[in-house]
Amino acid sequence: MAVSLLANDVSDLCIGKPAVRSLPLSAAAGDLAATVRKGPRAAAAACIAVGPARGAVVGRAGLADVLCLLCSSPDALGRPAAALDRPVSALLPKDGAGEVRRVDPRSSVLEALDEILSGAQVLAVPLRSGGRKKQLGGVAGVTGDFCWLTQEDLVRYFLNSISLFYHVAARSVSSLGLVRPDFLSARPDEAALSAVPLIRRAIAAETAVAVVSTDGHLVGEISTAHLAACDETAAAAIATLSAADLMAYIDYFGSPPEHILRAIKTGLKAKGLDAMLELMEDETMTSFSLSSSSSDDDTGRPHLRRPSSGSFGRRSTEEPVVCSPASSLVAVMVQALAHRVSYLWVLDEEDDCRLAGIVTFADILRVFREQLQ
Repeated sequence: MAVSLLANDVSDLCIGKPAVRSLPLSAAAGDLAATVRKGPRAAAAACIAVGPARGAVVGRAGLADVLCLLCSSPDALGRPAAALDRPVSALLPKDGAGEVRRVDPRSSVLEALDEILSGAQVLAVPLRSGGRKKQLGGVAGVTGDFCWLTQEDLVRYFLNSISLFYHVAARSVSSLGLVRPDFLSARPDEAALSAVPLIRRAIAAETAVAVVSTDGHLVGEISTAHLAACDETAAAAIATLSAADLMAYIDYFGSPPEHILRAIKTGLKAKGLDAMLELMEDETMTSFSLSSSSSDDDTGRPHLRRPSSGSFGRRSTEEPVVCSPASSLVAVMVQALAHRVSYLWVLDEEDDCRLAGIVTFADILRVFREQLQ
């Protein structure tokens, strides 16, 4: 089984993948935000940070990291322009969380899997222009010539060969020990600003912060993927709103309810964050101006648009993706891949559907690694 499954190398999993945009560590955080917003959504979830040495991969960062930087201290909130001038290196975690490792395209799938399970959150694979052999196999420079190999890619790879793992595929995630009770969480009425350290950890782990009621029910989540689809003005929402209201702001990003906007502006004025209020209003007017000149509304009326997104100004219909402890391994894999998430919340039906834990791709991959032994 292992011989047939692992005959492919890393390059086979990277065919058709777009190059990731790269920036030097000295680039400004604001430049990173602008670069990510300009790129195609599939390739712009994050930029790769490269060091001075040729081909040196240091880490990855995206808009969610920029938002955390803007909310990292009173000084950053009070002087957002100065915070956005800080180098990209300031966005990278200092504790090694969310580690990015470079792997050779000729590495085996098993080697890539071991890199992920030993601490790497994502793998950077060198790309080159030209034919397939040239695209995946040469020495890469530092100008957008890497692609990501993610946990999602590996989970999809094993799902395509799930018949080889029939003895565990139908087993429940609970019986496999995949339900982790140590998830990141916040209360609905808790200040969103106090959850910033949790958001940072969720970015590194590619999960989310669960918003849980006092009686243990899942109210929603602060999704780092949805935060990454916002712009810098979302920092104003984090700085002033509760966790529950922040979820509403993210859901309606571009046209949030009027009471949410009033709460943000009132909160910014109360905290003396005039520069952040000015940034928020400037960005809103810029977006309004852009949408006015390129409106696709049949009535010709201007409407707001989220950069690089087709759903700006509309309510997100994505609810937290959940399963039960009795859900099978294969069902959870299919559900997560269908929703493009790397985790599922587990609700215990025997306990009034209270939140019991989280199942992550990393733990799922660990099951397959054990089977391959």
